[in-house]
Amino acid sequence: MKPEEISSVYFLGIGGIGMSALARYFKHLGAVVHGYDKTPTALTDQLSREGMKIHFEENPDEIPDDTELVIYTPAIPSDNKEFTFFLRKKTRMMKRSEALGMISSNYFTIAVAGTHGKTTTSGLIAHILKSAGVPHIAFLGGILKNYGTNFLIETSGSKPAICVVEADEFDRSFLQLRPDIAIITSADPDHLDIYHTQKEMLAAFGEFTGKIRKGGSLILKAGVKIKPLQKSDYNLFSYSLNKTKASEATNSKDFMAAGAVIKQGVYHYDFCSANDVWKDLVLGLPGLFNLENAVAATSAVFLLGLSRLKIAKALKSYQGVVRRFDLQIKRRDFVYIDDYAHHPEELKACIEAVRKMYPGRKITGVFQPHLFSRTLDLASEFAASLDLLDEVVLLEIYPAREKPVEGVSSALILEKLKCKNKKIIEKTKLVKYLKGLKPEVLLTLGAGDIDQLVKPVRRAFEK
Repeated sequence: MKPEEISSVYFLGIGGIGMSALARYFKHLGAVVHGYDKTPTALTDQLSREGMKIHFEENPDEIPDDTELVIYTPAIPSDNKEFTFFLRKKTRMMKRSEALGMISSNYFTIAVAGTHGKTTTSGLIAHILKSAGVPHIAFLGGILKNYGTNFLIETSGSKPAICVVEADEFDRSFLQLRPDIAIITSADPDHLDIYHTQKEMLAAFGEFTGKIRKGGSLILKAGVKIKPLQKSDYNLFSYSLNKTKASEATNSKDFMAAGAVIKQGVYHYDFCSANDVWKDLVLGLPGLFNLENAVAATSAVFLLGLSRLKIAKALKSYQGVVRRFDLQIKRRDFVYIDDYAHHPEELKACIEAVRKMYPGRKITGVFQPHLFSRTLDLASEFAASLDLLDEVVLLEIYPAREKPVEGVSSALILEKLKCKNKKIIEKTKLVKYLKGLKPEVLLTLGAGDIDQLVKPVRRAFEK
């Protein structure tokens, strides 16, 4: 079955960020798209305006009789009424990762893997390609601010030549992909409900490198402790930041940023490869972690042969991804940043970047833990990262696909915090509480439904 031959597709969990990009792809092809999700969101509202038919109650009567393909997210419970209906009917069903693998197999594919950094990196690659007019298609795990969407397609009168995808490690989804260029940004302990041990997770990343097509390339962040599958038919590169000047950077097969300095809140730096140094590139995003992501993205398009001029223009104009170090309010007396950070290393990177941008300012962070299993596995690490704040406000755990676990709550993190200014609060009381605190720099952090509080918080502090 070829994607362009499918006339009717049904999505179970259509409001998910990865699922919605696939839904947009099939709608672009001309298929009729229907779907179910648990709750309406701004994203499902947008999909409906784009012509997709979505409902929010488990009801098989809403399912079109002519459905040819069902794409579902692993977050859908096995007892979901519509899921069991399709099983009984023996309709063709595919996991989201299988569908993405099927689609991307038709293209030269750039796949970005990692426990964090992959959305900003893949988004930047897609932005560079679009800015340069290179035919491409991109399935992204976040909404790009430059375009207001998580799905990009640029044909320029011909079929897209390059496919950009996020290679998600959850549920071993990335093993469905066969990339020509693979990037691995990080491999910190995560999804231990799936992998059980970090060793097993790292083994899966190693297996992912074995999926690289003959003649392809692996771009691995320096220091990431995975063992790439030993193959002679792909090229291995590393990327990193280097504090030396470009003239002192090691001449090797590696890619790096050298001599980085902050000017007016953004980084100016030199990009170094084995044979060349590109002077004074400017990244339109703050944060040292974003500079690392930019080096990874630049490395990939460098291997494609794009020119310095086109890449430099795109780097400077990249606005980033919604909920990734997303500056909501910037005044002399108050700064508000929203971020998707939901892993201890992401929290640490975000908070340290804010400290560097606003030295001496009191930083208050509101964090909503995501998943009971992740909270149980990493409670101490979460506390260590959040202790970088001056004041910590915790919301209760967002369960996502999980059922409650006895004895696991945000109190696990609270009791491990050394920070004296700490509190757990209900979502409904958060805005009023924050107004009473009068914070200087405020962060909202997490991957659950904390995003629904961003507008109310922003409105409260704009007055």
